[in-house]
Amino acid sequence: MINAILGRFSTDMGVDLGTTSTLVYIKDKGIVINEPSLAVINTRSDQIVAVGEEAKKMLGKTPPHLVISRPIENGVISDFEVTEKMLRYFIEKIHHDSWTLVPRPRVVIAIPMDVTEVERKAVEDATLAAGAREVSLIESPMAAAIGSRLPIQEPNGLFIVDIGGGTIEIALISLGGIVTRKTIRSAGDDMTVSIIQYIRENFNLLIGEKTAESVKIKIGSVLPLREPMEMRIQGRDLFSGLPKELAITDAHVRDAIEKQVRQVINTIKQTVELSPPELVADMYRSGILLTGGGSLLRGLDKRIYNETQIPVSLADDPITAVVRGTGIVLEDLDLLGDVLLPPAQDISSRR
Repeated sequence: MINAILGRFSTDMGVDLGTTSTLVYIKDKGIVINEPSLAVINTRSDQIVAVGEEAKKMLGKTPPHLVISRPIENGVISDFEVTEKMLRYFIEKIHHDSWTLVPRPRVVIAIPMDVTEVERKAVEDATLAAGAREVSLIESPMAAAIGSRLPIQEPNGLFIVDIGGGTIEIALISLGGIVTRKTIRSAGDDMTVSIIQYIRENFNLLIGEKTAESVKIKIGSVLPLREPMEMRIQGRDLFSGLPKELAITDAHVRDAIEKQVRQVINTIKQTVELSPPELVADMYRSGILLTGGGSLLRGLDKRIYNETQIPVSLADDPITAVVRGTGIVLEDLDLLGDVLLPPAQDISSRR
């Protein structure tokens, strides 16, 4: 009863709880939070001292007693307590300007397709512990399709490739459900790690994660560019131990991330091979839709088309497609409630 009363004065939320970033959508305002899924913990006091953007500013610069925590790995919770506190921080941030002292929002959260029931239960429990009065879960590719305004409930094959920081999810959707699915637990963050390793092995230069991510975004490509791109980076020379600067080109980045790109294309082919023929025919007409931050890699859409001969398009604002989908579901639960996952069973109750 108390939760229901408090809920009337709370702002319901759609959440894309990603490995790299957490995005939050609220009704009538759209996306109000887009911050890194990071927290900084003071090991002396066991307190969280920074979350999101403030935590990212500290990346690679913290003293020993401040530890950077990534509570979401490959799209699932790896640290329950930190995830709870991070979600609580975002809930309180949204309600900061309201007079509600104890917000109790309803929350729709996007999660990867292949999570276990234990992992689903962890998401539900962490969100409830953070202050939500009700939690609903939706699979990320379904949310991405809804956020891209695709007709998911019609008898047509809709092919989604959602490339996030921790997972790449490939789904064929028809009649409001996922018919064929594949998940790769190696995504944008692994590309960043590959760039770090490549530069270390080929140039004897050690760079940080923020630098590698910047390289990927600014000059990353999967096909040769008409005008080659170059970027100067700084790091620590592995021989002298001193600072060093060098120039990295788009060709270097292509070599570094080729393994991940090849894996994406091979998995798309496997998913097509497993799909019903009638839906494959639909797919050929409607094409493949790319969503997620990783889809912004230069030339990725053309590379996939070249190797599959299936038309490929990029969603409008692919980074926010999933969270926009959770917001649309939140605003029309009567029409779209069937796409939500059933609540996870309490594992302890089975014993």
